Parts: sequence; structure tokens; C-alpha cells
Amino acid sequence: MESPRIPIKAIVSLFCSYMLLSHITTLSPALALEDCEFPAIFNFGDSNSDTGGLAASLSPPPPPYGETYFHMPVGRFSDGRLIIDFLAKSLGHPFLSAYLDSLGTNFSYGANFATAASTIRLPEHIFPAGGFSPFYLNIQYMQFMQLKFRSQLIRHRGGIFASLMPKEEYFSKALYTFDIGQNDLGEGFFDNLTVQQVNASVPDIISGFSENIKKIYDLGARSFWIHNTGPIGCLSYILANFPAQKDEAGCAKPYNEVAQHFNHKLKEATVQLRKDLPLAAITYVDVYSVKYSLFKEPQKYGFELPLVACCGYGGKYNYNSGFGCGGTARVNGSQIFVGSCKNPSVRVDWDGIHYTEAAAKFISDKIGTGAFSDPPLALKQACHKSLA
Repeated sequence: MESPRIPIKAIVSLFCSYMLLSHITTLSPALALEDCEFPAIFNFGDSNSDTGGLAASLSPPPPPYGETYFHMPVGRFSDGRLIIDFLAKSLGHPFLSAYLDSLGTNFSYGANFATAASTIRLPEHIFPAGGFSPFYLNIQYMQFMQLKFRSQLIRHRGGIFASLMPKEEYFSKALYTFDIGQNDLGEGFFDNLTVQQVNASVPDIISGFSENIKKIYDLGARSFWIHNTGPIGCLSYILANFPAQKDEAGCAKPYNEVAQHFNHKLKEATVQLRKDLPLAAITYVDVYSVKYSLFKEPQKYGFELPLVACCGYGGKYNYNSGFGCGGTARVNGSQIFVGSCKNPSVRVDWDGIHYTEAAAKFISDKIGTGAFSDPPLALKQACHKSLA
């Protein structure tokens, strides 16, 4: 018996369908997800993402901070924009207003609770007697709680301030971003703790972080974007103060290992948080790897002298804590202004502690794709709990 003939067109159609299906299934699952609509961003952190909190409340950075983009100091500890500024822009939002800034602020699209020198745990040495901010993570949580409840009272009351507050439904739909922990490690180092002692403190630091995530979740947060900490051993303030074994990039290897230990425990914590908070979408972002690539292969990405501060004075790393960026130094009997390098756009380290705008843009471009995220979700897909 002769087999039935299948029309050529049907065969071609089936083949094309098979190839299309095959192509779709080989794509990254993240590409199949719809973009999220984040009407607001609420950020928690330290100077890596402070858009004016410390400046408004305690101590503003002087010129030449802000020179590259804003052409004046605007409360950011950089020559220009920060990672959070670029992330906000990529989501279609303007710069986040600092919660602590009472002048000209607009919270209708979110708020920034980060302040420079903030820690996760309550620091022992707080301004002005010490070098750390009083606005540690638990205080930032309490400020968020105040904003959530008081903003709605203002909206219901009406008047000129009502439109400057976030809508009630924004709190459950917003993206909650975190970049904090570097100063907890730094506090240990500058308290003359050994690397082993700082490592031993990490579980308690991470526990404090998790507790605050849970409390913010209880207030309605659902989408969390959590940065790990960067390679602290590559920054001039560590290199100039703590002589140590160097790695292939010239960074202080033991101090980077502490950061890596912190990140390992932070990632473990995010895994547990996903179990504890079933309605949360938690994205862990490996900022460390992106930042380290700038120190390891600067020329590949158009940078130079990554270990040397652009704005500073003194020594191999152009850093001296007594002659900070924007301050003065006495040289041969004369006072000189501690200014910036000629071309910050090709530099990584701005002032020995913080990154340049050029580095911040490079980092934000990389992490925004999801290539350094767990799960591998792009920033615009961070409301999804999994790739399933």
C-alpha cells in the first residue's frame, strides 16, 4: 500500500516551526519574561548609592565632587553620577531624592535612604566622634516605615505636598535596592581587627541584613535587588593603610578575601530569604566581579591607573586620609588644594574610597543585563521570582 504523500509546503512549514521553537527554547529564559513596571525605587545603602543624605544632614562633600556631570557638589561622593543614578534612569525614573534632604525633594517616584559611611550593624564610632554614619540600616528601615505611613496622610490631606508623595500602591510594586556592607568590613579593619576577626564578624553582619529585609518585606516590599560588596582590597584607602600580599591586579589579597567571604554569606542569606519570604522576588547581584574586572583588565575597558585615586594627594596611590579630596595639604610650606586628575573619564578610583562616574556607568551597564545576577534576571525583570 502506498504511503500518503505529505505536501512539500507542509514539510517546509513544520521544519520552520521546529527551527523557531528550537531557537526560542535555546534563548535565555530571562528573555521570555515580560519587563516589570516599577513605579518607584526605594534604595538603602552607604556612599556607593548616597544621593545627598549625608550632605543634607551632616557633612556635604566639597568641590571637586560632582564636577564631571553636575559641575558642582550635589551630595554624591563621586565626580558625577552613581550606579543608582544609572539604574534609575534605565527604569525611566529621575534621580532619587535623599530622604534626609528637606529642600526641593520629590518622593513621588521613590526615595533614597542611603547615607555615606553607613553600616548594617550599629557602628561603635559615630560622627562627629568617629567616622561612621548614625543612619545604619535599621535606622534606614525606620525612616522607610515613616515615609510609608506619613506620605499617605499627606496625600489624603491634599495640598501642594500631596503630589510629591508616592501613591499607596507603589510600595508593593516598587523595586527595593540595597548596596551596603563595605563599611562594616572597613570598621573592623580600622579598629585593628585581624582579617580572621573581621571574617568572624560576618555572620552577625549578614544576620542584621536579613532581619531588615524581612521587616521591609513585612511593610509590603516584594521586589529586592541586592548588590554584594566590592573588592575593598583594590581601593586606595585600604592599599595605603594596610600593607598586604598583592594579587595579580595589585590589590590587597587578604582584604578582598574578606569581601568574598562576606559575599558568600550574603548569597547564602538570599537563598534562605527566598524560602522565608515566599512572595518576594530576590535578585542577588555580583557587583564584586564587575568592579574587580576594572582593576584586573583596565585597558580592555578603556581605563588606566585603576589603583591610583584621581582626587587625592600623596604616595603611590595618591591617597592620604589627612589630605582628602577637596581639602588642602601643606607642601614645602605652602598650602595646596587637593584636586582631581585631568581626565576622570578614564579613571576607576575617584577619591580612594569611591568610584568615578565612568566606572559607575560601566558597572551599571554590566549588571543591568542580568549577566551577573542570581537568578539571571535583567534589572527590568527583577519582579519575577524565578525563571520558571
